[in-house]
Amino acid sequence: MRAGILKEREGSIAIKGAGTGSVSCGRDSVSGAVSQRACVFCGARVVLNPITDAFHLVHGPIGCASYTWDIRGSLSSGPELYRRSFSTDLRERDVVFGGVDRLRAAVSEIAERERPPVVFIYSTCLVGVIGDDVEAVCREAESRYGIRVVNVKAPGFAGHKAMGYRLACEAIMDVISRDPEIPRRREGINILGDYNLAGEAWMVAGYFREMGVPVVSTFTGDSTFASLRRSPGARLNVVQCAGSMTHLARSMEDGFGIPFVKASFFGLADTRSALLNVADLLGSGEVRRRALSLARRESRRAERAVAPYLPGLRGKKAAIFVGGGFKAISLIRQFRELGMETVLVGTQTGTSGDYEVIQSLVSPGTVVLDDANPAELEAFMREKGADILVGGVKERPLAYKLGIAFCDHNHERRIPLSGFEGMVNFTREINLSVNSPVWRHLRGRAAPGGAWEA
Repeated sequence: MRAGILKEREGSIAIKGAGTGSVSCGRDSVSGAVSQRACVFCGARVVLNPITDAFHLVHGPIGCASYTWDIRGSLSSGPELYRRSFSTDLRERDVVFGGVDRLRAAVSEIAERERPPVVFIYSTCLVGVIGDDVEAVCREAESRYGIRVVNVKAPGFAGHKAMGYRLACEAIMDVISRDPEIPRRREGINILGDYNLAGEAWMVAGYFREMGVPVVSTFTGDSTFASLRRSPGARLNVVQCAGSMTHLARSMEDGFGIPFVKASFFGLADTRSALLNVADLLGSGEVRRRALSLARRESRRAERAVAPYLPGLRGKKAAIFVGGGFKAISLIRQFRELGMETVLVGTQTGTSGDYEVIQSLVSPGTVVLDDANPAELEAFMREKGADILVGGVKERPLAYKLGIAFCDHNHERRIPLSGFEGMVNFTREINLSVNSPVWRHLRGRAAPGGAWEA
């Protein structure tokens, strides 16, 4: 392993072809550790927050609510309640005497003033320490006000971000499994793991409508309490973000008998495959005919739009550090479509299976790592000569300090990157960033301390 890499991190880093073996992953987040992985609470909040008419109440210090406020570029076609962030604002006194009274007062105010159909209460680290009986408050509020109140037990120290995903899935099952609305004749699909970033869920739903396949519900982009309650009536669950929604898909398969298929809408090849796979699983020749026609037409249109950028991208080197392994796999394929080489791949919540697939797709010498810290990303991007980093907002400053181009592929983005249109947008953004004239004026790399080398 490279000099300077901490011994406890060696198992989480592999270099294809160097005999470093499999990638160790799934370790719990450690309080105070400097890594790019978020906590359990953050994982739960990002999955549930796009439910547009829900009231999201963070039971904990104000910092938890501010940390996760409006962290997604999720768009709504209706309610905007989810755009606001609420907290019980626990203080030192509450650590000593408990925060139940403060929580009970907050829930009463919510129910009387806002009358939301559902309230999610996020129990954070402090609540996990002092032991507030949040479940009792939920039962009292449901009985008194006749609304759904769900406790999301998500103390950040209890694991890592992927555990938060699982807790969010269990909260959703709690919402949809009480008196589920299952029609006699099932039809349509649910899309799981699409958070309608920059309106992507609307784009993907448009493809399915053209195929003659209705979308019953999306989880959780542009969703409402009512739309989620209709989801048990679908014939098939289409799982886009496997890391955050596979647990829910399995729960719905066990509870409602709805099969699921994993699908990616990033890149032309993956989007075509996703549409055709869904058509095949629904078992309709007419749906497949429409899907094939749609895929051929939109692929040709996208290929024509992308073609002018390919000469300037061919041979460039890409580094990837994203949340889940499924997205990383799609990005590797996208870069291959653009003629670019992926030299570094990392994720926050990838599984052993994800890393096996990643290593099968990349070239020898490619660095594959789990839950990297900034020092590791810097060292390997320098070593591999990366021209661009695809990641989230936490990685943007690092890339720019190193004089490396950057593409935001995380929750905050405002440009759709899914589907056929998304591939065109992605290509344009990669080209604008990696071929910007600014890099010609920044000779060398950032020196220690952040100064530029002349």
